[in-house]
Amino acid sequence: MFSEAEPPFLVLEDHVSGFKKFLMRGNVIELAIAVVIGAAFTAIVNSFVKDVLTPLISAFGGLPDFQGLTITVGDAVFRYGAFINAVVAFLIVASVVYFLVVLPYTRVSARFARQEEVTTRDCPHCLSEIPRAATRCAHCTSGVDALA
Repeated sequence: MFSEAEPPFLVLEDHVSGFKKFLMRGNVIELAIAVVIGAAFTAIVNSFVKDVLTPLISAFGGLPDFQGLTITVGDAVFRYGAFINAVVAFLIVASVVYFLVVLPYTRVSARFARQEEVTTRDCPHCLSEIPRAATRCAHCTSGVDALA
């Protein structure tokens, strides 16, 4: 398992060093921060759905509760009503996240996105990508008109 040239403690030291490097990489830290923020955001969304949307829905159409729906087969009781409640809750949370977070974020980011300046074009002879200001294609050496 271990070669005679490398004692086992050096191999373990290499693994520990590699693990430290892995943990200190930026994306691991960013992922940890995202999980913490995601957990906090989940509490906000759940509170909004439970404390604002659900009472609003029940004020206009009644509060549907499927908890009591069951099917009994032999001694087994299948509570499919709880599953239906979970699906309805998921759909409400998903629509809240989409309409109050994703859609506004997409619109704001599109408004502030910079239009990337086109710096290349295709050579009319060989269709290779060349700089806009080029007067000769680097691929086929054909002369081309320079574009400003």
